[in-house]
Amino acid sequence: MNNSYKIIGKPLPRKDGKEIVTGAVNFLNDLKFGNLLFGKVLRSPFPHANIKNIDKTEAEKIPGVHAVLTWKDVPDWKGGTPRHVRVLDKKVRYAGDAAALIAAESEDIAEEAAEHIHVEYEELPAVYDVEEALKPGAPQLYDEFPSNILTPGTPIFGPECLYNINKGDIQKGFEEADYTAEGTFGYENIPNPVPPEPPGAIALWEDPDKVTLWVSNQAPYMDKITLFHVFNREVEVRTIGNPCGGSFGTKVVSWQIQAYATLLSRATGRPVKLIYSKEEHLSSFTLRPGSRMHARIGLKKDGSISAISGRWLVNTGYYSMTTQAQVAVGCGEIMIMSQCLNWDLKSTVVCTNRNASGCVRGFGGQELKSAFIPLLSLAMQQGGLDPFYVLKKNFVKPGQGYFWRDGKWYTYRGINFSNAMDKGAEVFGWKEKWKGWMKPSAESGPLKRGIGVGIHGNADIGEDSSEAYVKLLPDGTATLYLCVAEHGTGQRSNYIKMVAEVLNLPYEKVNITPPDSLINPFEFGPVGSRGTYAIGGAAINAAEDAKMKLFELFAKKLNTSPQNLATENGIVFVRGNTQKKLKWNKMGGDRTIIGYGRFEEDFTLSNCVMSFVEVEVDTETGKTDLIRVVNATDVGKIIDPPGLEGQLNGCLGSGGIDSALFEETVIDIKNGNMLNSNMTDYRWRTFSELPAMDNVIFETPAPSHQFHAIGVGEISTAPGPPAVLMAVSNAIGKWIHSYPVNPEKILRTIGMIH
Repeated sequence: MNNSYKIIGKPLPRKDGKEIVTGAVNFLNDLKFGNLLFGKVLRSPFPHANIKNIDKTEAEKIPGVHAVLTWKDVPDWKGGTPRHVRVLDKKVRYAGDAAALIAAESEDIAEEAAEHIHVEYEELPAVYDVEEALKPGAPQLYDEFPSNILTPGTPIFGPECLYNINKGDIQKGFEEADYTAEGTFGYENIPNPVPPEPPGAIALWEDPDKVTLWVSNQAPYMDKITLFHVFNREVEVRTIGNPCGGSFGTKVVSWQIQAYATLLSRATGRPVKLIYSKEEHLSSFTLRPGSRMHARIGLKKDGSISAISGRWLVNTGYYSMTTQAQVAVGCGEIMIMSQCLNWDLKSTVVCTNRNASGCVRGFGGQELKSAFIPLLSLAMQQGGLDPFYVLKKNFVKPGQGYFWRDGKWYTYRGINFSNAMDKGAEVFGWKEKWKGWMKPSAESGPLKRGIGVGIHGNADIGEDSSEAYVKLLPDGTATLYLCVAEHGTGQRSNYIKMVAEVLNLPYEKVNITPPDSLINPFEFGPVGSRGTYAIGGAAINAAEDAKMKLFELFAKKLNTSPQNLATENGIVFVRGNTQKKLKWNKMGGDRTIIGYGRFEEDFTLSNCVMSFVEVEVDTETGKTDLIRVVNATDVGKIIDPPGLEGQLNGCLGSGGIDSALFEETVIDIKNGNMLNSNMTDYRWRTFSELPAMDNVIFETPAPSHQFHAIGVGEISTAPGPPAVLMAVSNAIGKWIHSYPVNPEKILRTIGMIH
């Protein structure tokens, strides 16, 4: 590994670090507008109902109210996959669905107006369970989707979008199996990870059909594209990204909030800010898709998986924007971890009367594998096979392959992660602690310890396209044009590092543009761990292009070829003759140099994280404590050491390991309302409850870009939940089949309560 880098791999301060810690950063709620109005959503108290009548007369008369909009007052704008959900509709489909929008001089006035809107509802039967929703006679959410089954696939992944895996000879695979197991596991009732800053938007409509939106999202350029289609391709959209107070993947698709703000600004002619309260954030924003898998699995004595046959039911809530995409990625990710020759796996995306599903870290694979790994464990248990050995053996190796989200077959050409896995097991002490299936690793009276292991990999590290510009100035500085918002990871500073390394400039002499779609080129966004390889690749290519143009200009001045030049700290010189040099200012004060870089999607690489966990269960109270976590990975090359540690340490909460322990959404099936949509009843881990954590990080050069790095941030949460379920089940001696493993569930499983 190249250790001669001046900037790459060094723990440098973030560009925005001082502003963040001093409170100088302007988040969305800090922006000031002279004539700003405040938006509010009137929400349905019923999970399923027709709106028979809305009387907004009283609300409109309240001083300070500038607009009250119902489904009758808005254009036929739709979102979803396929596009089927109106921004405002005459039918509500979950408790919290929008019935009306209000814009007023203050939030208090908007809330008062909401209380004076009189809605007459016709209540309809509701359904929450994915299998109940499929039964004949179940309540139907949409006329165009019989049996509540949404159209599979998504156009953005192409006509062969992956949603089933059919490969090999499934009958032959089971005949070759030494052990077979069948069962059902579910990863359901999983909430939004609740980043500190609630989702929101500020919209300014300009006649006739133009809108500028200030957004709190991690992919502001994609907001522009998404809204363009939601608005029937009739509105010119500009998006300006603000620092995003955390995302954990959830602030990628916020089209409804942005559309609400746009409609209110369109109606009033003034800028409108609409930011969810924390209660709305919990109860009315998107959740993780519910995942339930019933499968039969065949396993050989040597640990090879010979057959996988099953059905994956996905609860998308009242509509889907990204669920079909999550299914496609999940099906690819399960193939990366399971190099099985024989498959018959079918998926079904089902609508129910709960919150809609959306993007969350783990994007499909975490949902599927949190149900699949326990099923695979049943087969391992039959043969008495060590789960670490089986998971390591079946993870993709160079030269093996998988179908990916577009339905195409890809041959893997990346790192063999086995060495990192072995070191992780050694650091954890797996060999010493593993006592066998359904056996505690240690016990002291009612306290029983158990261990578990999980794994995750994702070929979306090279998903989609990215573009970047790099501008060189005569004063020896450079500016990176990149439409990436800061969403809590420090990635913007990492792209500056890459450009500075390519140009051999000091870190402080490279800047980055604000994430404004008007001035920056296309950017898909930092999702799927693609930031390091895909976005970084575009930035590197732009810097290299700018450098070559610089050399072409200076080659004539220095009487040599461009290939014979190098640059350092704003000076161009001839290789081997540093006395023959010119400062960048010799390009002329009337000139700048612009380099263009693009990354084209590449699904032939994957990342990997294997997580080992140890838990302690009190069999008298059912309480589970997380004792230790060891994460093992290979990142090719570390770009930012503190940032990487932070990402791996983030495996706990926000939809990670703690979604197996206590994070959950509790819905009252009598009325569809969320019972824990507040920061008191929603369970969080406190600093005093943090376990011991170790991160094993290898640096085997990856065949990615010139710094040989791959990203792992998005996947760090994914291996933990099935590892915890395995550990708790081993501790108590019986399998638990769903998440989270709360005290009641544990006590019921071991027969302490009935």
